[in-house]
Amino acid sequence: MSSQFLSSEEYDERAHQLYNEGQYDEALETLREGLGLYPHAVELHVGVGYARAAREEFAWARKAFEEALVLDPEHEDALAGLGEVLIKFGQLDAAVRCFRQTLELGYHDDVDLMLQIGRAAFREGLIEVAREFFEIAAQQVPDSAEAVALTGYAAHRLGDDDAALKALRKALQLDAEHVEARVYLANILFDRGEYEASLYHLERTAPEDHWDELGIWRLIEMKKTTYRLKDDAEELRVWQERLAELGGEMDAMDELFAEVAQAVDEAEERASQNQLELFGTLLGELATQKGEPQRHEIVLRDGRRFEGTWDEIVATWRASAGAAAGRSLAEFMANEARRGFSITGAKIPSNDAEAFLRASANAGLLRIVT
Repeated sequence: MSSQFLSSEEYDERAHQLYNEGQYDEALETLREGLGLYPHAVELHVGVGYARAAREEFAWARKAFEEALVLDPEHEDALAGLGEVLIKFGQLDAAVRCFRQTLELGYHDDVDLMLQIGRAAFREGLIEVAREFFEIAAQQVPDSAEAVALTGYAAHRLGDDDAALKALRKALQLDAEHVEARVYLANILFDRGEYEASLYHLERTAPEDHWDELGIWRLIEMKKTTYRLKDDAEELRVWQERLAELGGEMDAMDELFAEVAQAVDEAEERASQNQLELFGTLLGELATQKGEPQRHEIVLRDGRRFEGTWDEIVATWRASAGAAAGRSLAEFMANEARRGFSITGAKIPSNDAEAFLRASANAGLLRIVT
């Protein structure tokens, strides 16, 4: 339909609606049409900048924001947008100057703008800058669970876990349904070894609340340990299904990267294993001379103890987990190695019982007594 009688504000409003719906091409077309009639409309230039940025056309976005600032050097949205784009070009100091200029102009009370700038800085790793803007927003609206939670995320990224815990707990007091804050809090508590508190919060989430595998892995492991559940327990099924959904299917490039990573890991494991084998061979020969294999004892985090040779210990552990039927020792070790990695971030070899148990002990997942 004809739009020749639309004002510049109406063009901006229409484009803004299209932008919010993710229709960036249509928004850009609307803005261009508006600029054809109103070439000095600052808001339309700003809109073009954000539409271009959404399409990852950062050079064009920069040009649009700069044109807006020529028309109005103190336009807060143009300054914030230009700052975001400058980060993409690696011009961090210039970006931060744009962000801070909004403060100099007195926009502290524009909470949406403060959060927008904070999130942009956070995404690009400028965590101290992000924390500054998040805290300004939280000061303006102290009853905003979202603003308070964001200060907690930034504090955690800066290694200030005490402040992070305080902020996230406050966010949940303000809004008990703030799932992201609850999951984040649970993961920090887990990393601090406060497993009971971590499980308390994770059990108050639903599978669909999670968009990352880590929290689900941890929930499953803690529920198994706390309630002595087996792998196939009914109450774990919905979590395991969500875990499978998040894992998704790998495309050809993902598979290639996975194969390369696996090859590197295997090479490292072989190099490490060669060293173990040098000692293992000597110990084995000594044990053979005495007429009996070496026996060991381990203790898991839940207090279970297993004795025997390395292979016997793994076999007994597998049986106690209810996995003796339908899963080989190699499969069991591979599964536990994946779980160990999700919990500790440590790579655990799964091609040899001794290497598997020693690496698990180094990661703090068990203790080797003898």
